Amino acid sequence: QFKLIVENPEKPIASGLQLKAVVQYAPKCAEDVRDKLTLLIDGDVVHIPLLGFIPYCDLEIESELNFGEMIANNKLVTKEISITNRGTTSGVFRISYDGVVLLNIKPARGVVKPKSVKKIGVDICTDVPGVIKEMIKVELENRGCTEVWIKGVVVERVLKVLGVSCGKVLKCINFGPLYFGTSKTEQIHLYNESPESMDWVAVLEENAVGEEMGTDLQGSTDAVLHQLNLKNKDVDISTLILCVPDQGTLLPYEKTLITLCFSPKKFERDFEVNNTSNTAMIQDYVLFLRFETVGKRDGCLQNLSGGTTAATRSVSRRVDLALMGSGFPVILTFKPGTVINFKDCYLGEQTQVVCTMKNESEFLPITFRFRKTAHFSVSPKRGKLKKKAEKEVVISFSPHQIGKFEMKQIIDIIGTGVDTSNVDVLKTSAKSFHQMYLTLLGVCKSKRKSIVFTINPGLTPLISNATGQFVVRGTRQLRDTAPVAILKSTQTQIHTHQKNRNCKDGALIAFPNDRAASLRPSEWNKQYRTIFTKTERYNYVDPEFAYTDSERLLREENKKHYADFISRLRQRRLEKEAIRQFYIYNNPLSVGIKPAEGLQSPNISISDFLKEKPQPKMLPLNDNGMLTSRKLAAIVAKSTNKGVWSWLSPEPSSTQEKEDCSLTLTHKQLHQIFIGPSTIDFGEVCVYSTTTKELHIINNLSVHIWIQIEIEVAELQETSPLSQVVPPLTKTYIPVVFETATVGMFKTSFNYKINNQHIGHVLVIAHAMPLELQLSTKELVLNPVSGCLAGTEFRRTVTVCNPRNEPAGFTWRPVTGDRKSAFTIEPTRGFVEAYSEVECEVVWSPGFNTPDTGQFLLCVRRGNSINLKCSAKVTIHV
Repeated sequence: QFKLIVENPEKPIASGLQLKAVVQYAPKCAEDVRDKLTLLIDGDVVHIPLLGFIPYCDLEIESELNFGEMIANNKLVTKEISITNRGTTSGVFRISYDGVVLLNIKPARGVVKPKSVKKIGVDICTDVPGVIKEMIKVELENRGCTEVWIKGVVVERVLKVLGVSCGKVLKCINFGPLYFGTSKTEQIHLYNESPESMDWVAVLEENAVGEEMGTDLQGSTDAVLHQLNLKNKDVDISTLILCVPDQGTLLPYEKTLITLCFSPKKFERDFEVNNTSNTAMIQDYVLFLRFETVGKRDGCLQNLSGGTTAATRSVSRRVDLALMGSGFPVILTFKPGTVINFKDCYLGEQTQVVCTMKNESEFLPITFRFRKTAHFSVSPKRGKLKKKAEKEVVISFSPHQIGKFEMKQIIDIIGTGVDTSNVDVLKTSAKSFHQMYLTLLGVCKSKRKSIVFTINPGLTPLISNATGQFVVRGTRQLRDTAPVAILKSTQTQIHTHQKNRNCKDGALIAFPNDRAASLRPSEWNKQYRTIFTKTERYNYVDPEFAYTDSERLLREENKKHYADFISRLRQRRLEKEAIRQFYIYNNPLSVGIKPAEGLQSPNISISDFLKEKPQPKMLPLNDNGMLTSRKLAAIVAKSTNKGVWSWLSPEPSSTQEKEDCSLTLTHKQLHQIFIGPSTIDFGEVCVYSTTTKELHIINNLSVHIWIQIEIEVAELQETSPLSQVVPPLTKTYIPVVFETATVGMFKTSFNYKINNQHIGHVLVIAHAMPLELQLSTKELVLNPVSGCLAGTEFRRTVTVCNPRNEPAGFTWRPVTGDRKSAFTIEPTRGFVEAYSEVECEVVWSPGFNTPDTGQFLLCVRRGNSINLKCSAKVTIHV
C-alpha cells in the first residue's frame, strides 16, 4: 500500500547536492499498515520505517466540573466544560442526563471538528440550598460512554451579629439603666458568612412581638397592663436607637464594625400610677433591630401578585438583634428645700447656709455642677453623688449692692451625650442633659451715716452750693469741675448798674466763687457778666490750651468731611433700595398699580374649595435617618393606594426625569423600590400556549427611576415593554409573557437595571406540559332505563376535561375490528376550552346479533390519546 517514486542516480552525488524521493500511501482497507524503506549509501544500509494510519477522531472530556460555593439567590449560574478533539477527523458526542438539578446542557449532542475544542454550557439554578453531586453520561465516538461529575454547594446568604470582644453570635444587647437624656454606645461586628458580596441595610422593627416602649416591667401587673397604651403612641423609635453605619456593602467573609447608641426618652403617660416609690417612674425598652439584604421585599408584593408559591414565600435573609435598656429620671432632693432664705446682711458682709443634697436613685450616680450666680457662691461647685448618697454644699451670700435679691441657682446634671451632627461617626462627650433650680433669697441693707451742715460765712472758691451757706462734711465724692454761670444776665436786675440795665447781649452770669473756673479755656464766642453789677467779666483764654482761628476752621472742615461722608453712604443706600424696588415691580405680573386701587375682588365659589390641591413635590429622602418598619409601611401604602400606571415613557425625556434617572441611589433608597416578585412561577403550562404574569414595580421614592429589563431567552421574547420611567410614588407593572414549544421543566433568570446602574434579577419557573385531555371514566357501562320498550337505545355521557391553560381540539375515532360497532358518540370532534369540560353522549343501538362492547380512541391534537371502552348491559326478562 506504499509506493516509492524516485529516480536513483547513476553517478555519485556531489557534495552540497540532494536527491528527493516521494513515498505515497494509498490504503486499501481500514487498518494500520507498517513497512520499511531501505536506503543503500556506498555500502551502508539504512532502514526507514513507514507507518500508515487510517484517519480517526480522538475525543477527550474533563471528568469533573466544579461550580464551587454559590449563593441561594434564585439566579441561574452557567459554567462550561470542554470536549477536545486531538484526532484528524470530526468526532460525534452525545450527552444524557436523567436528574432534575441540572437545568440546561447545551448542546446535548454535536460534532467536534479535528484539532478543535467544543464548549458545553451547564446551567444550575441556585434556588434551593444543598450539595450538588450529579453525574452526566457523555458518549464519545471511538471512546464509548464517559461519566462526568457535576459538583457544587449552594449555601444560604447568612448575616451574623458578633460580639467585638468575644467574637460569638449575639442575640441581645442590654444597655442597662440610663438617665433620660443621656446616651450609651455599644459596638458589634456584622459578619457576612457568604462567598459573595452583600448589600445590607438596618431597619428598626415597630410593633413587633415582645416590643416594649416605656413600660415599667418591675411594676405590678395592673400597672403594666394600664401602661400598654404607650405602644399606640405615635413615637418615632429612630430617635431612641442610632446605628452607625446603617447601610453598606460586605465583601465575602468580611466583618464591619457597627456602633449602636441608645438614648432613652421620657414618654408622658396618660395617667400616673399611685406608687410612691422611685421605681414608678422607670421606663423599660425592648426594641428589635434587623439587618437584611437590600431589595428582597417579596412580602410587600404578595397581595399584588395574587398569591404566593413555595418559591415566592421565601423571605429575605436577615438577622434580628434585640436591644434592651431602661430609662430613669434624675431624683435629687435638697435639705432644707429648693427655696433658701438668707439672713439680712450689710454691704460688704457675707452669710452662709449649709444645704444637703441626696441622690435618691438606687441604680445610677449623679454628676452635678453649679453655675455661677451673681451675689451667691457655692462650695464645692461640682462633684459626684453615688447612688443613695448625700453630700453637703455651702452656699454663701455676698452682696455687691444694696437691695433685695431673688436669684435662680441652676444646677447642671452631667451625663454622656452623643454628637449627632456627623452621622458617619458617633462621638460621645460629657454634656448637661438635665437642670434643676434652687431659689436663693437675700436682702442687702446699707449702714446709716449722719451728715452735718456747717455755715460758711465766706466764699468757697472750690466747692459750695449756689449760695455758699452750707457745706457738707464727711463726703468723699468731689466734683472735678467748678460751677459755672447758669443764668442769663437779662433775667436779673439786682444791683445792676444803670448803664448795664438795658444790655441784651445774652451774656451769662458768673457766680462769685467761679474764679477757679475762669482760668480755664472757655469758648471764644461766649460772654460772661458779673452777677451783681452786670459788668462784663474778664475772660482769660490760655494760649497753650485754646485753639487758634486756623485750628478752629480745620476742625470745622473735618466735621463737615465726616458729615458729608455719612450723607453719601445714606444716599447710596437709598439708591440701591430704589433699584431693588424697581426690579421687583418691573415684571409682567406687576405693572405698578397700587393695591386695591380700582380692582374688584374675584367671585369665589364652593367648587373652588372642593378642587383637589396639587401636592407639592416631596424632597428627596433624607438619607441620614434610619429606616423603620412603620416608615416603610407608610410609604408603601401611599404608593399602592394610587392607581396603576401602565405604558409609561420608555426613556427619560424631560430635564427633571433625566436628572433624576442619573442619580446613584443608596442602599436605603434601593430598599424602598419594590420590583417583584423575585420568583415568577407560571406553574404547569401547555406548550404552544401564551401565559402572562405581572412583574410589579413600586417606586416609593420622591424621584423618577428608570427600569430597564434585559431578556435573552426565546421563551420570554414577547415580554414588553422592557424599559419604563416610573414617576415618584407610583406603582406599575410589566407583563411577562411565557411561551414554549419544548416539554419539560423551565428555569431561567433575567436581569434588570435601575437608573442604568443598579442590577437585579428575577427567576422565572415554568413546567411545560403537552396538551392533555382527561376522561371522567375509561370504562363506560350503558344500562337500560327501567320499563323501556324493546328496541330502545342505550345512552350515557362521558365528560372530557381540560386541566391545562390552552384550548385543545379532540376527535373521537371508533376502534373497530372485523365487525361494525353498534356504539356511536356525539360530538365526534370539537374543542375544550382551558380549565373547562365537555360532555359527550355514547349511544348503543341494540339489534340482531350486534356486539355489546365497543371502543373509542380520543385523539387530542398535538396531545395525548385515550381509549374509552364501552359496554352495554342487556337484561333479558323471561
